[in-house]
Amino acid sequence: MSTTPVRPNLLDGPAPVRLPAEPDVVAGLARGDEPFGLAAAHPSSSLLWALLAEATLRDGGEHAPVTAYAFARTGYHRGLDALRRAGWRGQGPIPADHEPNQGFLRALLALHRAAALIGETDEADRCAQFLVDSGTSVDEVAALVA
Repeated sequence: MSTTPVRPNLLDGPAPVRLPAEPDVVAGLARGDEPFGLAAAHPSSSLLWALLAEATLRDGGEHAPVTAYAFARTGYHRGLDALRRAGWRGQGPIPADHEPNQGFLRALLALHRAAALIGETDEADRCAQFLVDSGTSVDEVAALVA
């Protein structure tokens, strides 16, 4: 019998991060509450900022790309805060099939799209790569929006 301690396989990489659910946000959306009001009540929710960015991009208008960029960047940063609180250390999977992760991923996709529209191609590329590095892709996250 071996007395060598069992050690984790460090080559496996970090464990997937799963953000906590936001039941008040989900309930508000299910009731049909407006994302603007919900974002004011729950400003840390990446999902709400992503929804505002997506709606702005979809509705268009002269200033839509800049406004969507601001909404998406807010959702992205609030999501980074949540990821860090959940134990994420700057790398590793953020599974798109875990519903609470989808707000951050959608904000990141909206930031990718808005950055491209305002000519921030380096940032658009970084956002697309971040999705890949997180174990997903632009296409997989775009399917969540549809």
